[in-house]
Amino acid sequence: MANSKRIHVVPHSDGFAVKREGANRAGSVHTTQQAAIDAARDTARRESGEVVIHRPNGQIRDSDSYGSDPSSSKDTKH
Repeated sequence: MANSKRIHVVPHSDGFAVKREGANRAGSVHTTQQAAIDAARDTARRESGEVVIHRPNGQIRDSDSYGSDPSSSKDTKH
């Protein structure tokens, strides 16, 4: 999947941010991780992208693909 369609949910000083891979700035900031995940999933569904969720320490917790996935493999849970 193209990197531009990866959307990360990352820790932010005001809670959690939704940020496209390679972007310098967050697209949105949310007070809870769940709100950020919901926003990221909405975007990923719309754009057939992938959501990568990070723990508060920055470690990848989970990832999910939405839309056409060129690989037949299942998503890997971290």
